[in-house]
Formats: sequence, C-alpha cells, structure tokens
Amino acid sequence: MSTKKIPLRQCIGCGEMKNKKEMIRILKTSEDEILLDATGRKNGRGAYLCPSIECFKKAVKSKGLERSFKMSIPKEVYEALEKEMEQFG
Repeated sequence: MSTKKIPLRQCIGCGEMKNKKEMIRILKTSEDEILLDATGRKNGRGAYLCPSIECFKKAVKSKGLERSFKMSIPKEVYEALEKEMEQFG
C-alpha cells in the first residue's frame, strides 16, 4: 500500500509550508488580473496564503505577491483582496 502524498504549498506571508487544502489561492490570470481563487482550480499563476489577516498583511509588507507574480500590484488590488479575505475569516 502506498500512502497518498499531500500537496504542500508555501505561504507568501509567513513562509510556512502547509497543506494546500488549508490555504487560500491568489490567482494571476493571463490578462494580469489578480483575484482570489476559492476553488483552487482556475487557470493561471497561483500564490498561496494562510487564511489569516496577519499573513495577508505580512505578504503585503514583504511584497510577497509582487515576487510571486513578477509584477507590481496596485493598492486597489490589495484592498479588494483584503475585503475578500475578511469574508473567509
């Protein structure tokens, strides 16, 4: 019997490796649109965050999203993501 491997992802806020299912995926689409991917199935480049506002704030401060997506991210996008994160929490 082989044990099923659990996919791990690194949080761009705190840097911890956690189970993919526990995390929130932030997506950059081919049109350079950034949004929260609740299903984790949409096409595009993904970055993962713990479902806590503290990790989100750390990611904003350390520019984790900018590094993950290799682009600058406007303040409005962060504000929209923060509103969506509060609904998760």
